[in-house]
Amino acid sequence: MTGGVARSGEFELIARYLAPLSAAAPLAFGLTDDAALLAPGPGDQVVLTKDCMVSGVHFLDADGPEVIARKLLRTNLSDLAAMGAVPRGYLLGLVLPRNVDEAWIAGFAAGLARDQAEFGVALLGGDTTATSGPTVLSLTALGTAADGRVLRRSGARPGDLLYVSGTIGDAVLALHLKLGKIFGVAPDMRAALNDRLDLPSPRVGLGARLVGIASAALDVSDGLVQDVGHMALASGVAIEIRAADVPLSAAAAELVGDGPALFVDCLSGGDDYELAFTAPADRATDVTAAASASGVPVTCIGRVTAGQGVIVRDRQGGVVELARTGYRHF
Repeated sequence: MTGGVARSGEFELIARYLAPLSAAAPLAFGLTDDAALLAPGPGDQVVLTKDCMVSGVHFLDADGPEVIARKLLRTNLSDLAAMGAVPRGYLLGLVLPRNVDEAWIAGFAAGLARDQAEFGVALLGGDTTATSGPTVLSLTALGTAADGRVLRRSGARPGDLLYVSGTIGDAVLALHLKLGKIFGVAPDMRAALNDRLDLPSPRVGLGARLVGIASAALDVSDGLVQDVGHMALASGVAIEIRAADVPLSAAAAELVGDGPALFVDCLSGGDDYELAFTAPADRATDVTAAASASGVPVTCIGRVTAGQGVIVRDRQGGVVELARTGYRHF
């Protein structure tokens, strides 16, 4: 294939496309050494998270390398946001088909560079290798938390309120569109939904401001109901979700209005990358202030009670039965 990586070689490609991504991190040594250094400020602790993306599972090859790169970085930054950590840098693992075009790598690096500038991070190192199988992308994000003060999943207590940032369900509806399960959608609505699937917005500003306010938090990656269930299990409580209060975008609301069954998909679909968190009822004003300061809307969608598991209730208070609560890899 014209422009294939075999014409350049691994180290030449690293020097050309990846080393420039480390320029803002002098202790990465231009990616020329065996490892990099990270020097947190006094009292800081390092927060680490890692996600993988596989072609055909987490993204489609038709999505394009720039969009794929940005989604890979953003999904990991969302995990840091859920901990209330400040992003500092990342490590990258690329397992690419042997016949990958060099233009694909150039586009991938350009996508990372674009989001590095937005979120203030730099590439610290990683590894590249070839495969005869599908593309596999791995990223380890590193952040810091002052004095180890982070948000955990395990702090929710009965009486706390349940909140979610942004809107829920756009990503799963966009996937339905891509897979041909929904038809007749206006181009502007399709574009709005696709943007939410392809380029999630990690809520790093909100997460950092919720430290000391929220009692528990996580990011919604595998489905709202399923992920809130993880919080309930870790905290040893039950959490009730008021389905009617779950925030939808204008595009999602229009689609759900045409097909109510799609609302169930919004509750259980993945790839929202919003923050779900709990906070004591007397901290509601502080939650509002944190949301305003970060420019991210938050909505109270339920409450924490004694018991276990997640209960979804309709407008009349009845229990909504869900065939599935979220995405499962196995």
